[in-house]
Amino acid sequence: MSVYLGFDASTQSLTAILIRVDATRREVIVERTFRYDDELPAYGTAYGVLSGDDPRVVTAPPLMWAEAIDRMIGSLVADYPDEMAMLAAVSGSAQQHGSVYLNAGGLRDIAAVDPHTSLASQITEIFSRETSPVWMDSSTSVECREIADAVGGEAVLTARTGSGAFERFTGPQIRRFYKQDRSRYQSTARIHLVSSFLASVLAGKDAPIDVSDGSGMCLMDLATGRWWPEAVAATAPGLQSKLPSLAPSSAAVGELSRYWRERYALPAAKVIAWSGDNGCSLVGTGLVREGRLGISLGTSDVVFGPMADRRGRGYADGHVYGSPTGEFMGLTVFKNGSLARERVRDAYGLDWAGFSQALRSTPAGNNGSVMLPWFDPEITPHVLVPGVHRLDLDSRDTAANVRAVVEAQMIAMANHSRWMGVDIDTIHATGGASGNGDVLQVMADVFGATVCRIASRNAACLGAALRAWHADALASDHPIEWDEVTGDLARPIDGSAATPRAQHVGTYARLRERYRAFEDRMRPRVV
Repeated sequence: MSVYLGFDASTQSLTAILIRVDATRREVIVERTFRYDDELPAYGTAYGVLSGDDPRVVTAPPLMWAEAIDRMIGSLVADYPDEMAMLAAVSGSAQQHGSVYLNAGGLRDIAAVDPHTSLASQITEIFSRETSPVWMDSSTSVECREIADAVGGEAVLTARTGSGAFERFTGPQIRRFYKQDRSRYQSTARIHLVSSFLASVLAGKDAPIDVSDGSGMCLMDLATGRWWPEAVAATAPGLQSKLPSLAPSSAAVGELSRYWRERYALPAAKVIAWSGDNGCSLVGTGLVREGRLGISLGTSDVVFGPMADRRGRGYADGHVYGSPTGEFMGLTVFKNGSLARERVRDAYGLDWAGFSQALRSTPAGNNGSVMLPWFDPEITPHVLVPGVHRLDLDSRDTAANVRAVVEAQMIAMANHSRWMGVDIDTIHATGGASGNGDVLQVMADVFGATVCRIASRNAACLGAALRAWHADALASDHPIEWDEVTGDLARPIDGSAATPRAQHVGTYARLRERYRAFEDRMRPRVV
């Protein structure tokens, strides 16, 4: 029997999943979540991030993520000592696009941490930049244009990296840091993603960036899985030497360092390259073959699916990333996900039960009422100035506004995922809101597809644990197929399917066109 540990360092929380694998059984031992705001209030975050006077600038303290890992491992060892003693490998998922900046002593200090003293107290001085820009940051529009222009235009950038330049991507974020604070940029020795930083913390050494997470930086050649010199040069001088190496998602980057082995009596378990939350969610929802679609209803809402090749449809708001399975994935991200649902819930004084009741009490199509719930700057479509817009919708009507925000999110996802060219018959839903059957019914009716709920609401975390198992087997010369890895734990819950209702599919086909026209009218035009 072997035990595998997966982490998900998401925007608002850290989740850990421990799985047990033997010849006849695969099961989740425990799933545990720490919300940063609640467990680590000293960092002053709200919903896991720090915001200032400029709403476009959103950051988080990287020290908080490291301390959360330390506390989580301590709690797991305390409650599951026998299982943790059998740990064979650990991997992780992290919010994509966040970047961490280490000074010249950073990697040395991570390697030298004393197991008799808490981790966080020993690495406070390793950062050349105390806060990390995260995916919610939208302050780099100028830098996006500069990078695209330098490599020959947006079309060239998309063809080579799989995406155009978007504000949250690491390349533009690095360029803005270089332009705003050249002294601290020069003192930066290593620029990690959140994923590779936390893998480095566990291994006590400089971990590589896996090609799946690296493909979301505007810096990697998607065809070769290597840094693209033209994009690197266009971003900032001397950047090549500050970037970690790139590695396959299945790479073992080392073993748990002395800190973890001596402080918590853990074995020398393999540390598998961490990846981004999008790629890990692909594995955690069982989407390891082309043909089905996944939708994650989390802090952001994400539509994603496996792709056997890099075919591009030329759609400006979509992305092609590397997949942890070694192929590719198509993805479209919507910033106004769970926080938008929470804003509507709170504005009308509802709890989640009341939210669901309001949704059930209103007709499909909402009598033609439409909302554009851009509470924050939106990624898809590209909207930098936030604002909630209503069409034939009374802001005082509680139930109608509840339905409007849910329908808007589902319609936006359906409309803006057409570029993938996938005929959808089944959707695997995950994330916190996937537990709401009323929300999933709207999804089924809008997409005209059967929606199945995945057992774990944190597919990214489960995907990380499954990746640890897959990579451990590969390293042990006993490779296993992805279908076997995901078969038991990442399959849909029996009886969870929401099937589309024919009369409502037609209603939503018409509403989708009305929504598209309203979105086109209200979306700011870039001149």
